[in-house]
Amino acid sequence: MKNVLITGARSGMIYPVIQRLKDDYHLYVTVHTNSELKSIKKLYKDNKNIECLKLDIVSDANKIRDLDIDVLVLNGAIAESGSLMEILLEKVRENFEVNVFSNLNLIQKAIKNMIYKGFGRIVIISSLTSKMPLPFLGSYSATKAALSVMARTLYYESMLLKSNVDIVLVEPGLYRTGFNKLAFDKKYEFMDNDSFFASQIEFIRKSENIYLKLIEKRDLTSISNKIYKAITLEKPRFRYSAPFSHNLVSKIFNLFY
Repeated sequence: MKNVLITGARSGMIYPVIQRLKDDYHLYVTVHTNSELKSIKKLYKDNKNIECLKLDIVSDANKIRDLDIDVLVLNGAIAESGSLMEILLEKVRENFEVNVFSNLNLIQKAIKNMIYKGFGRIVIISSLTSKMPLPFLGSYSATKAALSVMARTLYYESMLLKSNVDIVLVEPGLYRTGFNKLAFDKKYEFMDNDSFFASQIEFIRKSENIYLKLIEKRDLTSISNKIYKAITLEKPRFRYSAPFSHNLVSKIFNLFY
């Protein structure tokens, strides 16, 4: 039975994946806070294959050194929003610390043992915003673009080693899990009369609400299927993206910009 460690395991996208994995894999299901840990322990209390852990991916990375991990799924992330013209650099630094540097730290700690064993898999959850950044989500989009580049680089380096360590990139579009709405709304905590966009704040807020209502996918099946394949297929592709419509739009966007 392979051991799979999943960060950010309270995410709505990950829950259906865990349901499909739980009978055939030993899962380390990790979350960031004690309250989240209490919640998932209650949720998975009847499954002997699921071990719930609190893991702050920024400060607790050393915790995984003693775990035998065959598949590392990097889903932990935060999103800071606001115009790149005025967002506090501290927020951008935190965004990169959580989404990029901490994930690279986890990769380095897990992949060493995978190389020694001669097999393993790193599944990196990026985002289609890495290809098609949205206004006021520049910080988050930049972190996901960095993750996608890191994944591609790791893929080539792993091939050179002939290590049988798979590097798999998953790029979700916008799904209705609550994450996107929370991300969009964060900027309104500091956007005020001193903002360059002060006269447009209400228009921007209404436009975003309409955009999310029209674009966000409510059914998580398409992305959960991709993540499941990334974890379980004997020979996975390097890249999985969903939903199809968002991926298509991102490709068209990149033809012109």
